[in-house]
Amino acid sequence: MNQRQKTSRRAVLKGLGASLALPFLPSLMPKGLLAQSAGATHQAPQRFAALFMPNGVHPGKWSPTKLGRDFELSPILQPLAKVQDKMLVLGGLSNKHSYRTVEGHYTKTGNFLTSMRVSRTVDADVNAGGISVDQVLAKHLGKHSVFPSLQYGLDRMKSGVCKSTGITRLYGSTISWESGRQPCSREIDPRMAFDRLFRDFVPGKKPLPHDPYKQSVLDIVMNDAKRLEKRIGVEDRNKLNEYLTSVRTIEKRLDNQASLKDFEARITPDVRKELQRMDIRIDEWAEFTEGVDITDKARLMVDIIVLAFWSDISRVATYMLGNSASGRNFSFLDGVNDSHHAISHHKYDPRQMAQYEIINRWHIEQYAYLLERLDSIKEGDGTLLDNSMILFGSGLRDGMRHSPKDLPIVVGGSGGGRLHTGSNVRYDADTPLANLYQTMLAATGSEVQGFGDSTGTLSDLLV
Repeated sequence: MNQRQKTSRRAVLKGLGASLALPFLPSLMPKGLLAQSAGATHQAPQRFAALFMPNGVHPGKWSPTKLGRDFELSPILQPLAKVQDKMLVLGGLSNKHSYRTVEGHYTKTGNFLTSMRVSRTVDADVNAGGISVDQVLAKHLGKHSVFPSLQYGLDRMKSGVCKSTGITRLYGSTISWESGRQPCSREIDPRMAFDRLFRDFVPGKKPLPHDPYKQSVLDIVMNDAKRLEKRIGVEDRNKLNEYLTSVRTIEKRLDNQASLKDFEARITPDVRKELQRMDIRIDEWAEFTEGVDITDKARLMVDIIVLAFWSDISRVATYMLGNSASGRNFSFLDGVNDSHHAISHHKYDPRQMAQYEIINRWHIEQYAYLLERLDSIKEGDGTLLDNSMILFGSGLRDGMRHSPKDLPIVVGGSGGGRLHTGSNVRYDADTPLANLYQTMLAATGSEVQGFGDSTGTLSDLLV
């Protein structure tokens, strides 16, 4: 039996070449279990995701001025207004193993979720100090999921040595580590990310006779869906239709990434050949050189994470919105005319810092989009967001100073009511970032006694 069909909580729609895991539908519970659970609250699974932003933040436009629950969002954090009561802004957290290094970016990215010292290496013999917190959670939360964890990004992993720092670029390309020496591979193509979740064969192998890649996943499983609709109640039928509509919408957007298609149509054969010779993908050239708008691509990845959490196909995900020292061209944003990394070295020029703030706000908008999508989906007495812990942050405070102190950190969701939310909290200077990770582990019931350089939990956050 296909691994996707081994779920005990969720139904799976099947067809030749695809299978679609579904949200929890009470109508499908065995009558005995349904009777036992009458009057009881359904225990929803906990989820965890971490979104990483490269190159730090405009330091004067990040932190809210007031502490506690009665705080006003800062200019950069304004996009989070709709979910302010379901999030935490955390100040004062630092990654001490990034302190004593002259390297500005890579060693402060590779350890973002490990909180350990990164070894300075120049090849693939890397060492990020230990396992990352998402992988610890994957062993605990994801052991019953089809995919224990998902790793996504917008930029492909970089190899080779950075000429200016003399360190391997691999450290700047991943925040997720199975062990200190084993980085997790990432998917950067939304189409491939979607197909990996819902299609039953591996790209590159001999295709099935009917070539399911030319068919919608929904079309493939539609007969099974129609049979299922006859077995479930009205409320569950509405849930099913909402979910299938979301899947259909994503498929249509995957087929219609217009900005990149328009750009590719203008590429001459000579330019295409030269890009192939230099091993540069057309989408990379378009995004980094020409400033093609990547917003829909970024949000497609977010929506795929939402589908994975909604259907319980995975409970843990990481998403890098750019590699360390990313030079992505953000000129598709009004008021920006240069690359992210160059602007982050603003030299306190007001014009550069204004562009820096706009780029930071774009990243927060993608995070807010994820929180709002999760909060729009009902689950039990709450929402998917209520049952999640969604981290957002960067390995630097200010890209100009490369400081790993007082990192920009936000957490959305209460992890199933395990965290107090709706506050702006500031901790003593140099409080380990790993204390937040230890708190998240405690909120999930993990029996891990310590993590990274943690000195304990942030007990004020725990319910």
